[in-house]
Amino acid sequence: MSDQAPVIVWFRDDLRIADNPALLAASATGRPMVCLFVRDEESKGIRPLGGAAKWWLGESLQTLANDLQELGGKLVLRTGKAASVVPDIAQETGAVGVCWNRRYGAAAQVDEKVEAALQNSGIVADSFQANLLFEPGVAGKTLRVFTPFWKRMRSLDAPRKPHPRPKKLTQMRAVQSESLSQWQLKPHKPDWAGGLREAWTPGEAGAQAALEHFIDDVLDGYGANRDRPDRDGTSRLSPHLRFGEISPFQVWHAVMSARGDAPSSDIEKFLAELGWREFNYQLLHDAPDIAERNLQPRFDGFGWDSDKAAVQAWQQGCTGYPIVDAAMRDLWSTGFMHNRLRMVVASFLVKHLLIDWRVGEQWFWGTLVDADFANNPANWQWVAGAGADAAPYFRIFNPILQGEKFDPHGDFVRRFVPELADVPDRYVHQPWKLSPVELASAGVKLGDTYPEPIIDHDFARRRALAAYDKVKG
Repeated sequence: MSDQAPVIVWFRDDLRIADNPALLAASATGRPMVCLFVRDEESKGIRPLGGAAKWWLGESLQTLANDLQELGGKLVLRTGKAASVVPDIAQETGAVGVCWNRRYGAAAQVDEKVEAALQNSGIVADSFQANLLFEPGVAGKTLRVFTPFWKRMRSLDAPRKPHPRPKKLTQMRAVQSESLSQWQLKPHKPDWAGGLREAWTPGEAGAQAALEHFIDDVLDGYGANRDRPDRDGTSRLSPHLRFGEISPFQVWHAVMSARGDAPSSDIEKFLAELGWREFNYQLLHDAPDIAERNLQPRFDGFGWDSDKAAVQAWQQGCTGYPIVDAAMRDLWSTGFMHNRLRMVVASFLVKHLLIDWRVGEQWFWGTLVDADFANNPANWQWVAGAGADAAPYFRIFNPILQGEKFDPHGDFVRRFVPELADVPDRYVHQPWKLSPVELASAGVKLGDTYPEPIIDHDFARRRALAAYDKVKG
């Protein structure tokens, strides 16, 4: 083969330069490279992105294109089924090989088809571990309970250290590419992404900045602050990890190197959060249809309700429960929701309203910038009690108590539910307990400026327990 025959690097959920094994391996050959991203919404099992994730993808791809250009490369964009597009561009360019970083679940099945098509054409396909600390099955059969799973993973050798950035790339010339603007990933008429732009900086540099901020300003005290939506107490790395702008190996070793500056309990708590992500991907590996099927079949006959008005009230943040409404409005505005509040609003939809968890999962899929193939459905199933290591059926979050405990002064609620700005702290999570005079003084008219609760908590709890008793097994 001529030394000018290129190698293709197929980018997917790994939109970064540093610690990118596929990119590093391709650059090490010394051959010209084709840096390829395929927008595949047609292959069986590949789930089209929701609106918020599309916005993030567009921003991240533009950043990746700029970063590649600085090293002498170019990002080539194509649309279509990967099993056709990747072999076609390999034939078109005369490529001798294709490198990519492994995916899991249904996406892995697509990769297998690509690999088979390449091999039939005599083209080498190399894949690498890049986006999970531990490959599925590395320590035997997948465990369905997190604590023993994570104990097992922690007993293995430490995750490898991050790979360096390639210093220079040689791009193969004259490879046809679609334009990012053609893909129309950004919203138009109306442009609803203003809150996303204010809240986030997609791309590899943004991911590194978020990691540095977390280690310098948040990690110390993480164990206590991570449940407080009114504080800057979490890493906010999830969308960067979702799109692979940073690797879990980079995060792991950066946090471990902070051991001299932060309490070990905070570090271990954060590492366990990385472990939960790993756990969910192990589940995805075993159940590629996790977004559609109950992991526990006994829930297949559960009597879910279909109250469209209640679902809409939940989606719009108009349930009458301030912590739920603030969380849902935050989601709509910024494409994000604090982890504690994800559990609260999911429990409210599934257990207070008895709405199928898949309805909530689909709404999150469309509105979260970090909507993830494994985490999103696995976490919804966990709350519903239908998944692995599921929350006990009798765990029904009380939205009033959750608000009072984790947003004690109502700062988070007032930020996203300004109608309650003048309600005293004592009642900000249950404004219906104010007297008519107090409501008037706070400028609140229940049922008008702010809704009354769409369901009584005590009634909802009793109803949920009765429904769950039928399937608790």
